[in-house]
Parts: sequence; C-alpha cells; structure tokens
Amino acid sequence: MEMLNINARFLHDNIVLYADRLAATLPEKLSVFYFVNSGSEANDLALRLAQQYTQNQDVIVLEHAYHGHLTSLIDISPYKFQKLAGQKEWVHVAPLPDTYRGIYREDHPNPGQAYADTVKGLIEEIHRKGRKISAFFAESLPSVGGQIIFPQGYSAKVAEYVRSAGGVFVADEVQTGFGRVGSHFWAFQLQGEDFCPDIVTMGKPMGNGHPLACVATTMDIAGAFTANGVEYFNTFGGNPVSCAIGMAVLDVIEEEDLRGNARRVGLHLKDLLTKLKERHEIIGDVRGAGLFVGLELVTDRERTPATKTAAWVVKRLKKDDRICVSTDGPWENVLKFKPPMCFSTEDAELVVQCIDRILSDMKASDLRLENEDI
Repeated sequence: MEMLNINARFLHDNIVLYADRLAATLPEKLSVFYFVNSGSEANDLALRLAQQYTQNQDVIVLEHAYHGHLTSLIDISPYKFQKLAGQKEWVHVAPLPDTYRGIYREDHPNPGQAYADTVKGLIEEIHRKGRKISAFFAESLPSVGGQIIFPQGYSAKVAEYVRSAGGVFVADEVQTGFGRVGSHFWAFQLQGEDFCPDIVTMGKPMGNGHPLACVATTMDIAGAFTANGVEYFNTFGGNPVSCAIGMAVLDVIEEEDLRGNARRVGLHLKDLLTKLKERHEIIGDVRGAGLFVGLELVTDRERTPATKTAAWVVKRLKKDDRICVSTDGPWENVLKFKPPMCFSTEDAELVVQCIDRILSDMKASDLRLENEDI
C-alpha cells in the first residue's frame, strides 16, 4: 500500500498477473475479467453483461435464490423480493433442483433431466408471452435454498436450453468458489468437464476479508458490452493493492493445499454426520461437497421441517460450546457448514460430538420447544 495504490485506469502488472492466475483455474473461453469490490457488485455487473449481450431483459432464477443486496439483485432474488415489492414481470422463477425435498426426489431415474425440463417449460411459457430471456442466473450450489447439490447433468442441459433461446448461463460462485468444494476449484465444475458457464461471478473468499470480487466472461460478451461506446470503470476494483492481496490468497490456497484440506475434511465431516443420522431420526438428510455441507432436520418421515429444533441446536452450540453455526433453507431447518478453509478433522469431530450431545439430551429429556426457547 505504501508503494502504489491507484485506480484501474492506470496500468500495473498486478492487474494482469492476477487475471492470468485466475484464468488458469477456469475454462479457456472465460478469458475477460472485470474486478470489482463485492459479490453484489459482481452479480449486478453480470446482469448488465447478459442484458447488453442478448439485448433482452428477462431473467430465470431458482426458488429461494439470493444474489445480493443491490436493488437490481433484490429483483432477481426470490428470497428477498417475496417479502418486499414482489416479483417483477421480467423475472421468472424455476423450481429448485432439490432431490431431497423438491418435486423430483432421489428415487427419480434422472432428476437432472427432469429439473432441466422445468426450465425448458418456463422458457416456452416466456416465449408465449412474447418475451425473450437474457440469462439463467443461479448459484452453482444454492445456499439460502438449503445447501443444495445439483443433480448430475442439470446445468449442462439448462445451458443448452437457455442458449438455444438466445440467453446466457450465469454461475454465481460468490460463496462456493476458490476450492471450497474440494474436488474442484469452482463448484460449477462438479457438473462435468464439458460444462462451462458464459459468465462466472466470484467474491467472498477472494480477498480473505479484503473487499475484492470479479466477473469472468467470454470475449464475445465483453465485446458486446463495450460496443456501445460506454466504458466500464471502477475506482477501487482491480487496484494494484487488491490484486496483490488476491494473489497472496491464491498463494496460501496452493501452498497450504486448502482445496485438498476441504476435500479431506469435508468427506470426514459428511461421514461423521451420516453416522449421526443413523442414531438420530430427526436428521433427515446429509448433503454437500467439500466444506459446503448441509444437515437437514425433520420431525417425521414425511420430511416435515424441524425448524425449532434447528434453532435450538444453533443456540446451544453457541451458548455451551462457543461454536457458531447458522441455519438455512426455506424453513430454516438446515444446519449449514461453511467453515474457514483451514477447518481440521479435529474441528469436524468436535462440532459433530457437540451436536450429538445436544440431540441426545433433547431425546432423553423429551424436550418440547416453545418460541421463547429459541
């Protein structure tokens, strides 16, 4: 910071070096980078890119989605707009591909295709209204929706339908990028080597606390964005200090093998939680990838959400064990695990032991929860 801190109108090696290192983690066609300050800013810019490129406005999003706090993103976040001004006519909501609680479940022969076909049907409905789509906009692993893992084949098939309708596929990696899923650097890569989004947004972990985010896209989309003669400019996004910080974060991810740690510890955590499920009927589902894991609590085999129990577990973990965990999902009955990437096997064992104790105590005392308890 003492050496040089300027805006991105002035050239500096760090900007290009950092873009080059990010490009090495992504498919070759994602070769243009716009550096910004936050995940919300990245998603707002992605929306602008998609709409400028396609010359269409309409966007398809998933149920319960959340993409940021800007006005443009509240408009495409059902998690928010359903509680506020409501759904805009240019926003269309597709079913969340949740194979535990959704319309097509784990016993379906091909849930990926089935859920993708719901998007195809939605596109046809949009066309019947005389409208055209600019983008399908989705988190690679929906978080607010309840730590959802897409069924295989879903994203590639959706991208096929969306592109044939003139739209682009936007992958929101703000929460899931930078190796959190363990097996891959980006969560969209879980859908197979042949799948590549048209736009990828990233943020949260990118600067490890420093405000740093990015949009990666193709030459064609970037070219259409600047073809109208209006330059894109950002005072702090992509400044040399931010890029130096971003490269330092990548250094640590690589040198400390944090992606490998996410894979190893994540597998151990899922295994421990799966064994816990065998002991506690209230645990309905364990799902996740790497250090992105969800533990869904239910009151019965009909999968009725155990919202109060989830809140109680969170409260007791904080009060008794100084462990901070939160809930997610439409009914706030999913305990979500998105710990720091340095999370260890000992940490995983501790948190599972504490959850086991809390659930066992509840069962032994036949605890009946009231609102004031949680």
